[in-house]
Amino acid sequence: MTHRFLAMLGLAVLLAPHAAQAAESYDNCTGFIDSVPATISTQGVWCLRKDLSTGLTDVAAITVANNNITIDCNGFKLGGLQAGTGTDSHGVSTSADRQGVTVRRCNIRGFRVGINLTGGGHVVEDNTLNGMTFQGINLVGDGSVARGNTVLTTGGSTHPTYLTYAVGIATAYDVDVIDNTVNGVVPTGDAGGNGNASGIYTYLNQAGTVSGNRVRGVAATGTGVEQAIRNQASGRVTVVENTLNGSGRAGSTGVLCGTSVGAAVRNVVSGFDTAVANCYGEANVEIP
Repeated sequence: MTHRFLAMLGLAVLLAPHAAQAAESYDNCTGFIDSVPATISTQGVWCLRKDLSTGLTDVAAITVANNNITIDCNGFKLGGLQAGTGTDSHGVSTSADRQGVTVRRCNIRGFRVGINLTGGGHVVEDNTLNGMTFQGINLVGDGSVARGNTVLTTGGSTHPTYLTYAVGIATAYDVDVIDNTVNGVVPTGDAGGNGNASGIYTYLNQAGTVSGNRVRGVAATGTGVEQAIRNQASGRVTVVENTLNGSGRAGSTGVLCGTSVGAAVRNVVSGFDTAVANCYGEANVEIP
């Protein structure tokens, strides 16, 4: 009897933290998203409590239509695979420039863009984005951050507008890109089979940080350009302690800075034709 009681007590102890964690998560929810497409305009934390999907080809599965809204998927799936590779749909998107939107713990699959936020002060964290046909994350606005996300198998759009480029994480303005994994970025290519690929792309980033990321499997097609981290028209962006792995393709670049005041420091760059270009570089490990 004593042994049975102890075994049951041990089982209760093992299960208790998981139950408490789930209850705590749902207790913070302002409301629930139980079908898509959905538009959220009330501030607060909006949660998924089951897997959701849509086969529509030109929608946002979840539209964020106000400031200070959190979308918490609680690990559930948000799917768009039914729309096919020609889709023009987004997983989670702001309806216009918004402030302070957070998207977290989502498992998003099969949209043109997984998460698309504009405005500023946004947080995109702890999401898995698999099989986006054009961009995994598109994050625009000063003070925003993408951290702890996993972006897998981006590219392959058959939509005529998105054949020639694919990017894992794209940002504009002063956005921090921290501790993400980007694995596999391959564009479809134009009629001649030519397409550009970037693992992490920053635009007009004057003072942000790209740090601690892991980028691999970025592969341009045909005569396309291939870069693990590309900073375009950017200033004093800091690219530090990233691990970048390429295939040694001719013309490929590990880190490309928009201006020479951009800094690339303590990165491990392996398998690129040019490891670091147009940056102030120091203490990088460059492996052919």
